[in-house]
Amino acid sequence: MQEKVRNLIIIGSGPAGLTAAIYASRAMLEPLVVAGRTPGGQLMITSEVENFPGFPESILGPDLMVKMREQATRFGTDFLDDDVTSVDFGRRPLEVNVGDRKFLTKSVIVATGASAMWLGIESEKKLMGRGVSGCATCDGAFFRNMPIAVVGGGDSAMEEALFLTRFASHVTVIHRRDELRASPIMARKAKENSKISFIWDSVVEEIVGEKNVEGVVIKNLKSGEKSTLGVKGVFVAIGHKPNTEIFRGQLPLDEKGYIKLSGGSRTEIEGVFASGDVHDHRYRQAITAAGWGCVSALDAQKYLEEADA
Repeated sequence: MQEKVRNLIIIGSGPAGLTAAIYASRAMLEPLVVAGRTPGGQLMITSEVENFPGFPESILGPDLMVKMREQATRFGTDFLDDDVTSVDFGRRPLEVNVGDRKFLTKSVIVATGASAMWLGIESEKKLMGRGVSGCATCDGAFFRNMPIAVVGGGDSAMEEALFLTRFASHVTVIHRRDELRASPIMARKAKENSKISFIWDSVVEEIVGEKNVEGVVIKNLKSGEKSTLGVKGVFVAIGHKPNTEIFRGQLPLDEKGYIKLSGGSRTEIEGVFASGDVHDHRYRQAITAAGWGCVSALDAQKYLEEADA
């Protein structure tokens, strides 16, 4: 099934994609957002959001995404709650395929985000947002004067652990090896911090708690011995993976799979822009993703104006 050639298709419906939709629809570009079968991005698994401007009493992550979508809809954005299955950015107009539906468009904003890598245990899913988190900046303040565990051994894990010492009574880093993968300077900072201790050669086998996190069951990989550590929060910091698999061979990606930019939000492919965590592996905040959504919409608007001139 083939439809009209659109001005703009936005792939993804997190803060970046929805902000892009708000700006683009107000500019009369009549964008289509292919939102995915599980729309809303990572904020859909976030409990309270306290650091998004305009919500002094905080707001639930899913509620924030609903409001952003309602705002985009108000200005005329079309939504399709399905997954993009393939794209062809080597042709003009650009092609976006959703199952057996083919959409043609003059421009595309890729805002598919990134996914936190998780431990993959059942108790982690059960207690997600109830003490289990993948973002210290987002959730650290909820754990004032409480003991916390951080799982991981890279720079991201050390950054999380150091940040969490601002709030936690103590931070225990659990790492599967006997030395950190973090850079020497990050490792030194963490080891020198009196509020951080380390459990080596170990993995989290289970997160304990009914309604909220109460502790973790830890297994030593060398001895096989198991122990329980009492904590109120578990921050998983074993990396993020950008959601770019369908763009391999279509867009330039770096060694970790993030989309490379060539100025502003532009990619090397004419008419294709990237927005939010799909290229930003440093900040990964809802507000920075929203900012990139604004940038990409303005860049796309300028591109379309110049193409039609």
